[in-house]
Amino acid sequence: MLLKARTESEELFIMRSLNARMDLPYNEKVHLYNLEKGYEGEVKFDLLAESLLEERYIMNDLLLQVNNSYFQIDTLIISQGLIQLLDIKNFEGDWYLKDEILMAVKTEREYKNPVLQLKRCATLFRQLLQNLKLDYLVDSSVIFINPEFTLYKAPMDQPFLLPTQINHFFQDLNSTPSKLNDGHKTLAQQILSLHQTKNPFVQLPEFDYDHLNKGTLCKTCLTFSLSIESNRLVCVKCGGHETFEQAILRNVAEYKLLFPERRITTPRIYEWCNMNMSKRTFTRVLKKNYTACSVHRHTYYI
Repeated sequence: MLLKARTESEELFIMRSLNARMDLPYNEKVHLYNLEKGYEGEVKFDLLAESLLEERYIMNDLLLQVNNSYFQIDTLIISQGLIQLLDIKNFEGDWYLKDEILMAVKTEREYKNPVLQLKRCATLFRQLLQNLKLDYLVDSSVIFINPEFTLYKAPMDQPFLLPTQINHFFQDLNSTPSKLNDGHKTLAQQILSLHQTKNPFVQLPEFDYDHLNKGTLCKTCLTFSLSIESNRLVCVKCGGHETFEQAILRNVAEYKLLFPERRITTPRIYEWCNMNMSKRTFTRVLKKNYTACSVHRHTYYI
């Protein structure tokens, strides 16, 4: 049973927006690429996880804190006799392990062995269980989800699941009986209640309102290639389309994410969207979907 679905992170949303509205430095473009690639791999895993048959609780994208330390879990699976912590990697190409470094053969790109981070995660999770006065067996694995990934001389003593082993992993789970009880339900509820919605360690590139390109981005291809056709916005590049109201509300959400300290007003959203339509349309949409507040005859929306 899926208790917490995976969603695109605020960081990914913000980085996509900034990439479309400003010239990101090269290192930030690489960071965005890695975010996109990571999310793509996690979604692939989620599709495979839909094949699980026995009773299990599945929670994705958990950010937990214990003893003033934060740790993230890509996927947590609660079964009858086991809790599994899964770290999903979407690396591709040829790699090898050198000491505690994972290295790409072609580019000599270096990563810390993900097992080191996974061990820290498992240790902190066990501490969390101890704080809750609970005793469950915990296992952890790094799953390399991309079928184009090869790890030369893969060590037998590392908790790696390589692409050719993933189907067997799910077959093993499905062949292992799992019946959940009220204790498992309580545990899942406690974990969900401890999930942190804001990641304090996200570092975004510097940006300000005046230097971002204004306009409405296509919801699909994130370009400014939109034209007005009847009562809809249509992308001339990819064919994506939506109503005026949908586009305005999407822009408001983007604006709030980028500038949470700024008030939402008709003039500001009108300027941000930069659509060739009347301000009355914006006011109508804002009044319909938000609560209007007034300060000194100035109206803003919450």
